[in-house]
Amino acid sequence: MSFHPAPEFTTRPTLRGTFGMAATTHWLASQSAMAVLERGGNAFDAAVAAGFVLQIVEPHLNGPGGDLVGLIAPADGEPRVLAGLGAAPRRASAEHYRELGLDLVPGAGLLAATAPGAVDAWLLLLRDRGTWHPEGALEFALHYAENGYPVLPAVTRTIETVAGLFADDWSTSAEQWLPGGAPLAAGSLHTRPEWAATLRRLLEAAQGDSREARIDAMRAEWRHGFVADAIGRFATGEWRDSSGERHAGVLTAEDVADYEATWEEPVRLDFRGHTVLKAGAWTQGPALLQALAILDGVAEEALDPSTALGAHTQLETLALVLADRDAWYGDDGSTPLDTLLSPDYAAARRTLIGVLAESGLRPGAPDDRAPVIPVPPAPPAQATAGSGEPTVGRDGVTRGDTCHMDVVDAAGNLVSVTPSGGWLQSSPHIPELGFCLGSRLQMTWLEEGHASTLRPGQRPRTTLSPTLVLGADGGRVALGTPGGDQQDQWQLPFLLRLLVGGYEPQQAIDAPSFHSTSANESFWPRGRVPAGATVESRLGEEVIAELILRGHDVTVAGPWSLGRLSAVGRGADGTLWAAANPRGMQGYAVGR
Repeated sequence: MSFHPAPEFTTRPTLRGTFGMAATTHWLASQSAMAVLERGGNAFDAAVAAGFVLQIVEPHLNGPGGDLVGLIAPADGEPRVLAGLGAAPRRASAEHYRELGLDLVPGAGLLAATAPGAVDAWLLLLRDRGTWHPEGALEFALHYAENGYPVLPAVTRTIETVAGLFADDWSTSAEQWLPGGAPLAAGSLHTRPEWAATLRRLLEAAQGDSREARIDAMRAEWRHGFVADAIGRFATGEWRDSSGERHAGVLTAEDVADYEATWEEPVRLDFRGHTVLKAGAWTQGPALLQALAILDGVAEEALDPSTALGAHTQLETLALVLADRDAWYGDDGSTPLDTLLSPDYAAARRTLIGVLAESGLRPGAPDDRAPVIPVPPAPPAQATAGSGEPTVGRDGVTRGDTCHMDVVDAAGNLVSVTPSGGWLQSSPHIPELGFCLGSRLQMTWLEEGHASTLRPGQRPRTTLSPTLVLGADGGRVALGTPGGDQQDQWQLPFLLRLLVGGYEPQQAIDAPSFHSTSANESFWPRGRVPAGATVESRLGEEVIAELILRGHDVTVAGPWSLGRLSAVGRGADGTLWAAANPRGMQGYAVGR
């Protein structure tokens, strides 16, 4: 049985050419990346330039105080993971937080902050894989920071949701985002002079006899100089957080100095003649590989996301792999990843997919180990403004999400990066530096004995999850999406339509999507909907009705509401392509 026919018309074309392509969640970042390619930079130079632009033009979704996960496929080397996620501070232990009377790490405020990872990671990518000097890579971000960028309507809406918190408690954030006491107006030009000054001070520190030495000098100034000192002075102050109480932070200048972005080996899985690559189990990325391993053994008709059988099978698969994620993934070295990705384990999990949706959490027992999923406390009656992650809620309403970019150049270099954290509503603004810190520690647990228990020096298990696909014929794809827990869930139907259904990339992005809400959310307050599923209304009344009959607790979201995928690729013949999501009215692909 073939897949549901791909739509004849799409919201935009799949771009094709031979020079270079970029696709990101904001048109200014996409065009900045393309400008770098036009001026002789490679895909990695272009990604760095776009990354610093995203920190400015999407401040409600990421910032310099945040983090990132990247995957690169150099034309002349092996794929690697760019790890830009800071670890828990030295004084951030589960015991300390419990002594404060907390049962979860707050979803906003200084107690949730790790050392910023994004800036150091971008500079590491520029040093090791780029060709440009730092002044060129930062030129675009400096332009928007000093001359202004148009405020997105989503930025205004975000500020409106936290205006009370800013006005009453986070005074430094109010000064930045509530000029004259009112939120920034959508469409108005906004500048970031404090962040521009920080960037220029970092560039002044970029002294050395080589391009690489100059970049390392910038990194050293960030980790050991004025940035670390300012963070240390600010981050141990007392500010109100999502617990409703004022707490002092635990992040220090020494913690910032301890952190350094790194390169890691990716995790791989072969699927239908392609090799799919993800970051390790300190991310949720291997859950996508587990899902593909399970689905590789089901009947062809169960792979079509546009049918009730296909959607049901994939929702139940996602529920299984997310339960495994919550039971086993973390940065403590205990994740039995080889077993979780093995054919035998996938076959055993496949037998659990029945005709009806299951409402319970069903983690597996790899290597006969007993699984443990921490139980979140009862959610508060009303979530505190600014808490959690700005993504799609269980009700299907879009509160925002994070950022993503993909770039490919004529030589065949590919890069896929998902930057996030440090959004304007995550913690109080640091006026001395022009940004705020992230809140990634909210993804850890305060119960002892779990792979994701809060421990000093360990990274919180993150949802950031870019993807690379390597074809047996030499073709390559880089893709990803914002969306917290939904990132890999929205990538799954895209990949099935692209790799199995024969869809064009833009067709696969435009097609209706869905995700499971049956697992614990990774973000405060960490609720779940047993057998929950959120679907775009375009999936169709008949398909939705059958999902309900099969026992899914279905929330019907807007027709164009789930996901902000972008993707680029290189065919076996050298043809380049790019596609981007119309959802959110921000993402664009450019290229020639």
